[in-house]
Amino acid sequence: MLAERSNEIWTWDITKLKGPVKWTYFYLYVILDIFSRYVVGWMVTHRELAALAGKLIDQTYEKQNIHPEQLTIHADRGSSMTSKTVAFLLSDLGITKSHSRPHVSNDNPYSEAQFKTLKYRPTFPQRFGSIEDVRSFCQDFFRWYNREHHHSGIGFLTPEDVHYGRAEQIIKDRKDVLDAAYEKHPERFKRVMPRPMALPSAVWINKPAPTDQAQHSCRRE
Repeated sequence: MLAERSNEIWTWDITKLKGPVKWTYFYLYVILDIFSRYVVGWMVTHRELAALAGKLIDQTYEKQNIHPEQLTIHADRGSSMTSKTVAFLLSDLGITKSHSRPHVSNDNPYSEAQFKTLKYRPTFPQRFGSIEDVRSFCQDFFRWYNREHHHSGIGFLTPEDVHYGRAEQIIKDRKDVLDAAYEKHPERFKRVMPRPMALPSAVWINKPAPTDQAQHSCRRE
């Protein structure tokens, strides 16, 4: 699957966060736009339920002003992700659903990477005292992640800047700064004109191997 702009492909997943005592957990649901890496929706609950997942998807769909047949949502094969409740909702909304391949552990890399960023934050606690503590932590984290985190996968731009179409102007401004710096001190750059990192033109889930792409092109011709 290929995304060339925001709100073409979302990926979603659920992770468990440790509660105040052993064997207690809270459940964090996160929906991520794979092109911009912007977290479009999240929710913390006491349990994992397909009905709660459906509610979050429905609310996020409305908030992002998605139209029927515009969006694909990718997920792994967890019970909530493959439930009839979620499947019927996606069908009603005109959303195409996609699931990871059976027995493949890395088919949802964007959600997995986002959860890793969350859990490797220096302030991430070993346990949360209450669901209010989790929600407060996540509120601060997702604000930072969307608005301040300069993501290496999107040219060191923030997810919010990419998601809402500000990337082109920011890259132009960076180029102007680099051009001025080079003109003033070319020796600092070994007389090689510096260029700002570009925003990827497309993002894949399960990108075909080059041979597969060539075969696919031949079949289309």
